Amino acid sequence: MGQAEAGSPASPSRAGGDSPHAKRYTTIDIPKEPTGIQGLDWVLQGGFPRGRVTLVCGGPGSGKTVLGMEFIYRGAEQGMPGMFVSFEEEAVSLRRNALSLGWDLQRLEKQNLLGLLDPMPRPGSVPAGEFSLHGLAAILAGKAEELGVCRIAIDAIDVLLRLFKDPIQEREELHFLHAWLLKKGMTAVLTVKRDGANGTDQYGFLDYMADCVLMLDQRITTQISTRRVRVLKYRGSGFGRNEYPFIIEDGGINLLPVSEAELSYQPMGPTVPSGLPGLDSILNGGYRRNSTLLISGAPGIGKTTIASCFVREACSRGERVLYINLEESEESMVQCMLSPGVDLRPALEQGALVIRTLMPESMGAEEHLIRILRELDSFGASHLVIDAVSACKRMGSKQSTFEFLLRIIYGCKDRGVTCLFTNQETLPAQSMEFDEFGILSMIDTVLVLRYEERDGSLQRSILAVKSRGNRHSTRRHHFTIGDQGIEIHDAGPFDPNRPGGSGLGESHAR
Repeated sequence: MGQAEAGSPASPSRAGGDSPHAKRYTTIDIPKEPTGIQGLDWVLQGGFPRGRVTLVCGGPGSGKTVLGMEFIYRGAEQGMPGMFVSFEEEAVSLRRNALSLGWDLQRLEKQNLLGLLDPMPRPGSVPAGEFSLHGLAAILAGKAEELGVCRIAIDAIDVLLRLFKDPIQEREELHFLHAWLLKKGMTAVLTVKRDGANGTDQYGFLDYMADCVLMLDQRITTQISTRRVRVLKYRGSGFGRNEYPFIIEDGGINLLPVSEAELSYQPMGPTVPSGLPGLDSILNGGYRRNSTLLISGAPGIGKTTIASCFVREACSRGERVLYINLEESEESMVQCMLSPGVDLRPALEQGALVIRTLMPESMGAEEHLIRILRELDSFGASHLVIDAVSACKRMGSKQSTFEFLLRIIYGCKDRGVTCLFTNQETLPAQSMEFDEFGILSMIDTVLVLRYEERDGSLQRSILAVKSRGNRHSTRRHHFTIGDQGIEIHDAGPFDPNRPGGSGLGESHAR
């Protein structure tokens, strides 16, 4: 049966289910078993095929065992007994490894919700007589009946297949196992090592036997590792057809799909003060809530100072701000902001501001993204500042940087969070080509800061290039940074009738 092209709902929540904005499918689908794995049910449009066999293949370290174990663990937590059978690791090792992810398998074993079996062929063992899987099936059947198992994961089935010297017998025994699993009605996951780039090579026939096939891999780009999952086939169901990056962290697998068939985020809200009266005048009141802002300019021109003024203003209203600094430590930033008279210490002491310093190259874009969104949710922030997005290119490729920023933007819009980016330009000062990552169309307000040489000295200027849904000044305004902060000149009360006082073409542009 052919695979239907999948529509893509909004990103799922951390609990593993769909978000409140997720698309609800109306097509008739086969019965499915939710995996409980963050984001995977979104890709699979509900989960693994219930009562059928799913094959998970991939290279070393790609996450096959973790995926199989999490499927069993999540089900057991929901009161659905499961069994994990490993041909590569002993049960004691599996329990210890699971604890590193926060999974207490022994607790579930004592409740008869989870069974661990490790019928591994011992090194140097020689089969006596003709070996078959009928004996193994009898053992599994007894344990399954004892626990009332409805889920089973068989890890590293290829290790067991090495006991068969005849490829024909390998296939016959696997077909027997497949038929036995279907007869028992258990939702099964088999994992196997991948030898080739697009399949399982020696055991490629497994791709045709299974009802659902997942391919996992781990690749290195610019010295940064990224795991990805792709659904090769899914009989009787649609599915997400792209590659999806994922990470393995405390709690298990976390996957955030990037492609969406529809945009369902919240609209922009009313204006909030920027913390600078002159800038509020330029923008006809300030920034819009739930909008995305970009402040772009050369090093030292005042980007962080303008962002910090907004942070101080928001915190003074009792709103929470998460500040992600990719270029400077918290202590250094807070100390430096005292020079232009921006004191962030009260906001930090009151708990209204949290500053996180991250090294972009310390991990991949996926892990940075998940950690930021998780902290955004746990802290309950109303505003997010990332200083500076130009450093994000050190997370990996240009494409991964684009995907990271894209999902930050829509993740914030979906949560009703105002997002402010600063960007350090490397192009000539007079250039307007500051959209290095291709995200400008998704930015609601763009402020460009420039140096200008006049009378033998450098002067700073600010220009509102766009402010979606808001009238704004289209004139370039000069500003200075002194001990008392930023002062923007020639930015009196907003007057739409003043030449250059409003950008009717710019302000309502999409």
